[in-house]
Amino acid sequence: MSKTINITLKIWRQKGAKAKGRVETYNATNISKDMSFLEMLDVVNEQLTLDGKEPVAFDNDCREGICGACGAVINGQPHGPEKGTTLCQLHMRHFSDGDVIFIEPWRARAFPVIKDLVVDRSALDRLIQASGYISVNTGSAPDANTLPVTTTNAEMAFDAAACIGCGACVAACPNASAMLFVGAKVSHLALLPQGRPEAARRALSMVRTMDRLRFGNCSNHKECEAACPKEISIVNIARLNREFYKAGIGSREQ
Repeated sequence: MSKTINITLKIWRQKGAKAKGRVETYNATNISKDMSFLEMLDVVNEQLTLDGKEPVAFDNDCREGICGACGAVINGQPHGPEKGTTLCQLHMRHFSDGDVIFIEPWRARAFPVIKDLVVDRSALDRLIQASGYISVNTGSAPDANTLPVTTTNAEMAFDAAACIGCGACVAACPNASAMLFVGAKVSHLALLPQGRPEAARRALSMVRTMDRLRFGNCSNHKECEAACPKEISIVNIARLNREFYKAGIGSREQ
């Protein structure tokens, strides 16, 4: 059995945010099945450079599925066909010789294209800046058992905190909603005693900021959950809704 494959790539090329984009075709030959998808793009870019052409711009950093920097839509699926996998963890052994692979950037109004496959995901940073944190007094660290947390809550908070902020949930959603991202951040902190004092303000502020940044609304299609490389559950969206409703009722009573 051959350890290499030849594939055809249909890649979105766009010089800038205001430039008109297009799909260009490239032939990738003798690609090792042991390569990651990003390593395959490195090989393609090396050949483009040798041919005097501009390489394809794409986001990447740690290449270990931790940082959330990488991301592209592969044949219509954010991060590609493998469940619970970032683009940098996707390997070419999941493709076959002769395959045609379409590669596009995240598609969302809140994620404008910078160049080729690179999009501006700073809207997620602004959501965190809105209230995705806790306020604490400086000083020495408290004793470990000062604020007890149940095992159930600790595990749910840990699962929500696994979000790496890659934006795949937004790219997968037909409405380009950031509800799974916001739900994970709100759940992570709302489940812990350190986050409860600011829970109401956090939910209201992050949802309002999400609307202002022109993310869409959740319509429970579950594409976000299916595309999430860390398999964040949409249960966190339900918890976000509860926190938001409770915060709204509390603000009206005051």
